[in-house]
Amino acid sequence: MNNPPHHVPMPAAAGSADGRSARWQSHREERRRELIKSARRAVHALGSDASMEEIAAAAGTSKSVFYRYFGDKAGLQQAVGEVVLSQMQRRMREAVQSAQTPREGLLAMVSAYLQMAETSPNVYTFVTRYSAGEADSPQRSAAISGALGHFFDAIGDMIATPMRAHLGDGKEAVIGYWPTAAIGLVRNAGEQWLSTPASPAKPDQEAMARQITAWLCVGIAPELDPSGPR
Repeated sequence: MNNPPHHVPMPAAAGSADGRSARWQSHREERRRELIKSARRAVHALGSDASMEEIAAAAGTSKSVFYRYFGDKAGLQQAVGEVVLSQMQRRMREAVQSAQTPREGLLAMVSAYLQMAETSPNVYTFVTRYSAGEADSPQRSAAISGALGHFFDAIGDMIATPMRAHLGDGKEAVIGYWPTAAIGLVRNAGEQWLSTPASPAKPDQEAMARQITAWLCVGIAPELDPSGPR
C-alpha cells in the first residue's frame, strides 16, 4: 500500500515580504507628511513657541507619536523647515523666471520671500530661529543650520547667476561675496519688518520689497547725495 505523499510547506515568497515592507514604509511616509502638515497648522495658530504637547494636541494625537517620527522638537523643526523652505525656494524660482533684468529678478525674489514669510510669521520663525530655553541644544542648532543652509545656498546661486551674466568677466571677487551679503541684508531687514507692529509708518510688502531691492542695487548712496535735499 502506497503511503500518501507528504506535503512540504513552501517558504513564503520573498516578494510578499518585500511588498509588506514597501506598504509599511509608504504608510510611515504618508503619516509623517500628515504630521508635518498638522504641526505647521498648529504653529501657525499657536505661535512659534508652541510646545510638542500643544502641537500634538492640536493634531489630535499624543506627543509620543511626534517623538516617534521626529525624535524631538529639533527634528520636527527640521522636518517642517525642509517643507516650508523648499516651497519658498520654488516660489522664488518661479517669480524670477519672467524677469527681464537682474534688478527685476532681485525684486521678484525679495517680493516672493516677503510674501511667504508674511503669510505665516509664526511658521517662518519656527523654522528659522531658536526657541527660548533651547538655544544650547546642538540638535536644534544642527536642524536650523541644515535646513537654512541648503535654502540660502540655493538662493545665493539664484542671485549670483544673472549677476555674473550682467557684470561680465573679471568680477568674480564681487560675485564671490555679494550674494552672501545680499542674503544677510534681505533676511535681517525682512525679519525686522515682520516683527514690526502695524502702523502708518510701516511700509507694506510691495514697498518693503522695492526698498530692499534698492539697497541691494544702489545702497543708501542716494540718501547721502550732498546735492539732494537736506
